[in-house]
Amino acid sequence: MRLGTFRLSNASFIGVLDGNDVIDLAAAAAALPRYREAQTAFSDMRTTLASVETIRGLLKEGPVLGPFKRPLDQLKIQAPIANPNKIICIGLNYLDHAIESHAEVPTEPVIFTKFRTSITGPGQPIRLPRISKTVDYEAELAVVIGKTGKRIPEEEAMEHVAAYTVFNDVSARDLQNRGSQWTKGKALDTFAPLGPYLVTRDEIADPHNLAIKLELNGKLMQNSSTSQLIFKIPQLISFLSELVTLEPGDLIATGTPPGVGMARKPPVFLQPGDTVKVSIAGLGELVNPVVADS
Repeated sequence: MRLGTFRLSNASFIGVLDGNDVIDLAAAAAALPRYREAQTAFSDMRTTLASVETIRGLLKEGPVLGPFKRPLDQLKIQAPIANPNKIICIGLNYLDHAIESHAEVPTEPVIFTKFRTSITGPGQPIRLPRISKTVDYEAELAVVIGKTGKRIPEEEAMEHVAAYTVFNDVSARDLQNRGSQWTKGKALDTFAPLGPYLVTRDEIADPHNLAIKLELNGKLMQNSSTSQLIFKIPQLISFLSELVTLEPGDLIATGTPPGVGMARKPPVFLQPGDTVKVSIAGLGELVNPVVADS
């Protein structure tokens, strides 16, 4: 399934793609007595992710869902989840990227965080802050948690994954490298573009074998595969859940491959008027314009 958040006129809703249409989950549940209690769950993506099996049952209703379908081309696609409790990012998780960054290859996951205000959706702008002159791009696979867990063994970790999505870890390098704390260069407003959809785990046979690319103004800048991850998804989930309780809707951005702007000669940083496209096989394309912050 491909889940997303969509806007029609002045109202947003959570829906599931059905060909060229989107089924409004909350509206459909409200109209069908056996699913009416799920209406509230479908009003928030975090609770929707904990109700994936209910969605599967709802989709079996077939023709009765017709009145709750909205043409995709009439909708505005928003960030699929706007209110995660946690956005946990992994640094230096591709060997070649660690080398191009002149950093030691980590022996345990390097983590930092972003905030809800960092999130921006497909087609929405990445805003270049006045405080930075060296804003960079980073294509990443993001894992979306669907089941609460603490101290999760690696062999059970994938049971806690609900979905995957495309992520861009936008980074202000001058702020990131000023001192030892990365967050001030990573968590700025609009620095976490994601989407267009959340693709459920069952649709991705092997998340560790996905082509991942980034284009800047049509030029290929990053071109790799998630097979190159140093710490795989089960390792990351197990490690992080020793530190914090993972909850439905939490995002784990798994790191970026080589080809970032700061490592190029000469360096390439985002400028107003640029367009950034991140694509991951099976998950889709995330396109964002770049503008100067007003």
